[in-house]
Amino acid sequence: MAASIREKQTAALKRMLNFNVPVVKSTTGEPVWKVLIYDRFGQDIISPLLSVKELRDMGVTLHLLLHSDRDAIPDVPAVYFVMPTEENVDRICQDLRTQLYESYYLNFISAISRSKLEDIASAALTANTVAHVSKVFDQYLNFITLEDDMFVLCNQNKELVSYRALNRSDITDTEMDTVMDTIVDSLFCFFVTLGAVPIIRCPRGNAAEMVAIKLDKKLRENLRDARNSLFTGDNLAAGQFSFQRPLLVLVDRNIDLATLLHHTWTYQALVHDVLDFHLNRVDLEESQALESSPAGARPKKKNKKSYDLTVSDRFWQKHKGSPFPEVAESVQQELESYRTQEDEVKRLKTIMGLEGEDEGAISMLSDNTAKLTSAVSSLPELLDKKRIIDMHTNVATAVLEHIKTRKLDVYFEYEEKLMSKSTLDKSLLDIISDPDAGTPEDKMRLFLIYYITSAQAPSETDLEQYKKALEDAGCNLAPLNYIKQWKAFAKMASAPASYGIGATKSKGLLSRVMNTGSQFVMEGVKNLVLKQQNLPVTRVLDNLMEVKSNPDTDEYRYFDPKMLRGNDSSVPRNKNPFQEAIVFVVGGGNYIEYQNLVDYIKTKQGKHILYGCTELFNATQFVKQLSQLGQK
Repeated sequence: MAASIREKQTAALKRMLNFNVPVVKSTTGEPVWKVLIYDRFGQDIISPLLSVKELRDMGVTLHLLLHSDRDAIPDVPAVYFVMPTEENVDRICQDLRTQLYESYYLNFISAISRSKLEDIASAALTANTVAHVSKVFDQYLNFITLEDDMFVLCNQNKELVSYRALNRSDITDTEMDTVMDTIVDSLFCFFVTLGAVPIIRCPRGNAAEMVAIKLDKKLRENLRDARNSLFTGDNLAAGQFSFQRPLLVLVDRNIDLATLLHHTWTYQALVHDVLDFHLNRVDLEESQALESSPAGARPKKKNKKSYDLTVSDRFWQKHKGSPFPEVAESVQQELESYRTQEDEVKRLKTIMGLEGEDEGAISMLSDNTAKLTSAVSSLPELLDKKRIIDMHTNVATAVLEHIKTRKLDVYFEYEEKLMSKSTLDKSLLDIISDPDAGTPEDKMRLFLIYYITSAQAPSETDLEQYKKALEDAGCNLAPLNYIKQWKAFAKMASAPASYGIGATKSKGLLSRVMNTGSQFVMEGVKNLVLKQQNLPVTRVLDNLMEVKSNPDTDEYRYFDPKMLRGNDSSVPRNKNPFQEAIVFVVGGGNYIEYQNLVDYIKTKQGKHILYGCTELFNATQFVKQLSQLGQK
């Protein structure tokens, strides 16, 4: 199988930390010790891919932000990984003048302009440090990889490319151009790292089309200059996906707004929706156990805990797309299977004379005796398993709290019925007026989904009634103002996307406690079973990837940057189904859509897809953007 985008970006970062020389496994001996200097953009790109331990293994003893106060370390090389912005270039020039390090390896996340390079050169000349600047590289790594098959464009300055920025009524042409250039620059970096030139398809008349035109032009210009092309020779040999070129499907966020507001039921999407989950790290507030405080003492303040949910976490990889009740059950099973091994841990610690030792010291031991060898190899593994179980117990408990207090299962089920046009067992007004069901924002999300998916807009009198109920529930009506305008506009342009989501089947209340003494008492929470149905974005991908004729996608434009003369046509030259595709949503995406694509591709043998978006937001962040757009 082809290397994933995560592996390719990680390899590029490791090569950079190795002074832009390919990393060779067989080399023994110490790595060259170095300092890593990054800006916020660089930090966001590195943090989901390389842990502090991996950086240390690569010889990075210190990693510091470019604009922090840094002391001179005269006999150490410094690897810089920054965006080529005015402030960053000024700061690099200052570092050269004060001669902070022995040598400088300058790596720019995106291509640096000639004028800025000249600024650095003249600073090095004046400071007499030309000999110390060892290498200057354009890395083309301006995107953030979160999963093997998922990436986002940026985390810093994301308001620049946000849904709100693209849909503001007062945006000027020059501002729109800046937004488009920012998106295209990142997508170009993505394809350089992937090592493939895509065939591009996009709908007409929206932001996705503007991105497609600019990206086609940028790829074409790079391919035209054969000597300096980033897609020839070594670059391509390293990055060839397969013999067939990938398909890039660009879609506009407005193709499907309901999915972004939808209450969800799978683990990863729930964590993103209800907790503080950001660049694969979740932050939880946990209250201190009272037993740990001495009698009569005040309960301690809440602790903030951070957990990394990464690729190395097998439980997360296996269950992140599962419905939540299944996850709760699996955590419970893991906990019990660990308990049966707990005695084994105690026994192993006793053999090793380590009853009271801390766990860090344990991994340092090794001995020849068979007993000790088996103990040394299995104890760290068991302790790591315990750490992961504890982490998921805490995360899942926090999610369950939200489900129970906000009745999220009720919302999820009701919204699924709205989106699949099933019969409703309860009136919308009842849920909005129920003081115990959810927060004002939950009610607003539910109503917006009803408004977006209903074929006929509610009559003025009904709408007034709903508005009053929403206001009584404490809702801000600004998002509704925007959705009203949007829907009127979408009606003129074309019919809104239909949601072919099958209704969920409810297995009745999961009122039994899963196991006696179980942490997860799912009492009163419905055990909903998901029926797999394709969302609008997945349906568009299916039509284009399988080259099906469909009125929704027949008019999509077709660009092939490798064709000498760019001819605009919607007639695809490629009649064979694609093996690889990249779906990119201009205006933001979320985990529900990503999971839907992952589930879809599982049914297609030997095919791969990647999901990307300008920013990854949850419903809270999206509603906030809608209310900014809808403010009168």
